[in-house]
Amino acid sequence: MQSFRMIKPAPELARYVRHYWILEEDAVLPVSERVLPVGCVQLVFHKGESLFLLKEGKLQPRAMICGHTFGFSDVLSTGRIEMLTVVFQPYAAKAFLHIPVRLFHGQSVAMEDVEDKDFKLLTTRVTDTTDQDECIRLIERFLIRRLYTFPEYNLKRVVAALHEINVCPSVDIPRLADVACLGDKQFRRVFMDYMGTTPKEFIRIVRMQRALFMLQQDGATPFAQVAYACGFSDQSHMIKEFKFFSGYTPAEYLTICVPYSDYFSHM
Repeated sequence: MQSFRMIKPAPELARYVRHYWILEEDAVLPVSERVLPVGCVQLVFHKGESLFLLKEGKLQPRAMICGHTFGFSDVLSTGRIEMLTVVFQPYAAKAFLHIPVRLFHGQSVAMEDVEDKDFKLLTTRVTDTTDQDECIRLIERFLIRRLYTFPEYNLKRVVAALHEINVCPSVDIPRLADVACLGDKQFRRVFMDYMGTTPKEFIRIVRMQRALFMLQQDGATPFAQVAYACGFSDQSHMIKEFKFFSGYTPAEYLTICVPYSDYFSHM
């Protein structure tokens, strides 16, 4: 039996946290799932059994900071699942980590390996607390304390660039640098420090998520129309990107999965 719920953040955190979600599942047999990049850095706590990463051949950490992945990964349940996840706004993880988010690029880092005693203490408290709502309250108090010590230098520039990516499917990097009022090289550095991935990689992730959102609205939309609306150069480009990010062509994906965009569905 599976239980899933999504929780909105406190008003003072809404600018920085998209939502929290809690997943519980008591599966007799192992359950596998293909995970695609969602465009947001996340904190994950496994209060049940950890998931097994098939490609890497190892278990996920019990508590971890998940940077941007690039491609797809397959995970397998190893027992009872009880996951509690914090999904940050795309630009906001640095407000709480207090270090460049590029350090988590392409990887999930165990919180015990982050040289920050406050994160280690939070992990212990969440692990030892059985009530899920109390876990959320512990996390929110922690995030609010961290937020008040964060200098917002360059944040507005990154937010402006992100808005341009969200509304302009065919945006290019020189345009983003102009919007951020930075030189090209400086913009790339600032963007990666806040977003945890390069502008080019993030544009590709958002383009894929935009295509998923269009197909989520209407799965019968012609692929050529999706490609044009989402900023792909042509339909063959979209098929190639779909294969890279999901392991399937768009046609294969629609026969196996119900299209859903984590990125655009929660904007």
